[in-house]
Amino acid sequence: MASEPVNVNEFRELARQVLPKMYYDFYTGGAEDQHTLKQNVDAFRRIMLRPRVLVDVSRTDMSTTVLGYKISAPIMIAPTARHQLAHPEGEVATARAAAACNTIMVLSHMSTCTVEDVASSCNAVRFFPLYVYKRRDISAQVVQRAEKNGYKAIVLTVDAPRLGRREADIKNRMVTPQLKNFEGILSIDVNSDEGSIVEAFVKETFDVSLCWEDIERLKSITNLPILIKGVLTHEVARKAVEVGVAGIVVSNQGGRQLDYTPTTISVLEEVVDAVGGKVPVLLDGGVRRGTDVFKALALGAQAILVGRPVIYGLAANGEHGVRRVIEMLKDEFELTMALCGCPGVMDITRSHVRTECDKLHSML
Repeated sequence: MASEPVNVNEFRELARQVLPKMYYDFYTGGAEDQHTLKQNVDAFRRIMLRPRVLVDVSRTDMSTTVLGYKISAPIMIAPTARHQLAHPEGEVATARAAAACNTIMVLSHMSTCTVEDVASSCNAVRFFPLYVYKRRDISAQVVQRAEKNGYKAIVLTVDAPRLGRREADIKNRMVTPQLKNFEGILSIDVNSDEGSIVEAFVKETFDVSLCWEDIERLKSITNLPILIKGVLTHEVARKAVEVGVAGIVVSNQGGRQLDYTPTTISVLEEVVDAVGGKVPVLLDGGVRRGTDVFKALALGAQAILVGRPVIYGLAANGEHGVRRVIEMLKDEFELTMALCGCPGVMDITRSHVRTECDKLHSML
């Protein structure tokens, strides 16, 4: 019998062993040369910790709030597509794991379980992510269904008017099951003589005209707070605050969209400074250790979102696998807090980390 994983990285190999190659490549792959995909993880390793000692850490409290909702630790579940390709229970299993870990799950717009099924599966805080379609009535319908079923926020993806070039999916001629949220209103049957069916579907259905004015239009059809996901620059962050978003997710879609964009952790501080505390800033991309969570909070994130490791845990062992992934990250994060002399998340400050920019400035 294989030994149990001792960190979240080890779930990836377990997922590889059980998933068909097409699906494993779909989950693990990135755009083009996959430079950003790899650097998302490596960038965390270049940040050093600066611990404090002789601090009473007999009690540590990892809890925090996001948009007023208290969670057990600043570790949320990122939106990742098509969970039933990884496990038969799909997003329902992931949602139950999120509820058990007392954290927030952001359901994928491309989920294989319906908004309603996930909502009825457990009592938890959920956010709903949104892509905007050429048929705006479809986007409006799913937003209204999410609001009706108790989702607490809309997370609008703003960096995907087209799908990034994912060469593994092209080679594998990636196919996908019908998306349950769109049965009867939107078909995934598209014409594609070669390459990825997913790419062809996005090209035919996504609205490439999405712009800043659409934020106001979205506000007119929902009372839910709106976060935007896909911010990597201070210019975009400032504009987002100006148009009245409720939060920002620093994200490069896990390196799956535009290759050679900066890593999320490397631009986090730039975005946080631009926002100036007016709205919460979250981060996804590359988080694989509790130390990564700590580093992100030190640089100004209110919480982080975990994507691929959740999928690997789901593929390996369903709901229990997802729970183990979140619990491992929480355990490592709590240990990092204690060893850095931080009894609570509010005690984590910029002075607890040293980045490459800090090293450069000290040499000047």
